[in-house]
Amino acid sequence: MRPRPADEIPEHDSTPGGYQYSLKLDGFRALAFVLDGGRVFLQSRSRRDLSGEFPEIAAYLRDHLPPGIVLDGELCAYREGRLSFTDLLRSHSDRERMGVPVSYIAFDILAIPGRDVRALPLRDRWELLGAALRDVGPPLQRVLVTLDEETAHGWFRDMRALGVEGTVAKALNSPYRAGATWAWRKIRHSDTRDGALLGVFGPVDRPRALLVRLPDDRTVKTSPQLTSTQSRQVGELVRGHLGELTEHPDHGPVRMLTEPLAVELRQATGRHEAARFVRVRPEG
Repeated sequence: MRPRPADEIPEHDSTPGGYQYSLKLDGFRALAFVLDGGRVFLQSRSRRDLSGEFPEIAAYLRDHLPPGIVLDGELCAYREGRLSFTDLLRSHSDRERMGVPVSYIAFDILAIPGRDVRALPLRDRWELLGAALRDVGPPLQRVLVTLDEETAHGWFRDMRALGVEGTVAKALNSPYRAGATWAWRKIRHSDTRDGALLGVFGPVDRPRALLVRLPDDRTVKTSPQLTSTQSRQVGELVRGHLGELTEHPDHGPVRMLTEPLAVELRQATGRHEAARFVRVRPEG
């Protein structure tokens, strides 16, 4: 189950049953299967087994949870008081030598011994998760959550310095289903900055997306698709600046501009960098 991106933290009562707010951690998403025979399978999003790369986590789960438990969570490394994604890419021996601890932060439970609980609403699964982890400690714990919207905004503002990527809002009535869903929403920290519009995708008078150059000189396609108002504004901006139609190696046909035009972008920080178009800058 994957959250869809959102621009802002939703109001608690804007969905039936309300939202649960949790920290958006910068780590490796992994399902944790505690199996019979002392086996533990840490499954990455690409279905790769990570238990050999994080043997200390696999061993702790094996020794402290009964077979039949399935958790969803995040493998997180800590260095100097903040999350460190880079250290997750190091070998286990290197992390041990450098004194970098790793934790498994659980945010959902899919099964308990003898029972699949995915059809239950999140509020019930959260209680089951708490019961399953009642007697455990680091490196295994539940993610920090709140039902208070104001508290969620405070976390979003104050925890960025600790390496927290943002906030996840989850509908308390939502069952656990595979794939992306609007029942879960992720709100990442972002910065607005100037960029250069290089080309447009789709009809030139109503583009769907833009080819832009970021301040670090990387060239990316904007996402998500432009709104109707944004599309109209860009169509008016590029009139008289249209150049040749060319084939982008990753994104297909793009109409290049005869000269770059100034636009304002919102660029997500952290690993998952993406550029969202904000507005045109006619003064540029």
